[in-house]
Amino acid sequence: MNVLKIVLGITAGGAAGYLWHRIVGCASGMCPLVRNPYLSVIWGALLGFIFAVNR
Repeated sequence: MNVLKIVLGITAGGAAGYLWHRIVGCASGMCPLVRNPYLSVIWGALLGFIFAVNR
């Protein structure tokens, strides 16, 4: 159960990071975290992992 929770947290966080990139994005190109979709997914997955581990 614990591994499933972590995998779901990483997946949901990565999806949220990608959606943040697509919906909010960065109009000026000066935003280091959301100007690249790969970085947005990585940061989202990392936050999802942290959230899943601490719950």
